Amino acid sequence: MAAFTLKINGQARQVDVDPNTPLLWAIRDGAGLTGTKYGCGVAQCGACTVYVDGQTVRSCSMPVSAIGTSEITTIEGLDSKEAKAVQAAWVALDVPQCGYCQSGQVMSATALLSVNPTPTDNDIDLAMNGNICRCATYVRIRAAIHGAAKSLEG
Repeated sequence: MAAFTLKINGQARQVDVDPNTPLLWAIRDGAGLTGTKYGCGVAQCGACTVYVDGQTVRSCSMPVSAIGTSEITTIEGLDSKEAKAVQAAWVALDVPQCGYCQSGQVMSATALLSVNPTPTDNDIDLAMNGNICRCATYVRIRAAIHGAAKSLEG
């Protein structure tokens, strides 16, 4: 066990974990932020997506010892205009069914709109690749991203 101070959502949080512990478990168990979900454990499904220094990463496969002084943003700390537009579109289009993958989906969609405010279907497919939805709400996810983009135009 080792003590790590992680900057999560703008706050310093101390976690005592093994250095090889995946960031996901440091966030969920160590910091008590349970919005980030465990899906597959091998960085293939996207449920565990967080931002590390503004970049999307799969937290299930990144050891906490690799974080250093990086800023981590979880779904609980997502507070940009793009995030608000994505979340509103998700609700308006009733995107989630079981909801399990949705924090990772929202994190990836928000990251996309932060760099590309008018994505094409192909842009969305590329950005959302690796975010698996067990309920297959992909059509609604794409429509919600387009809706969020449109709401950001005005």
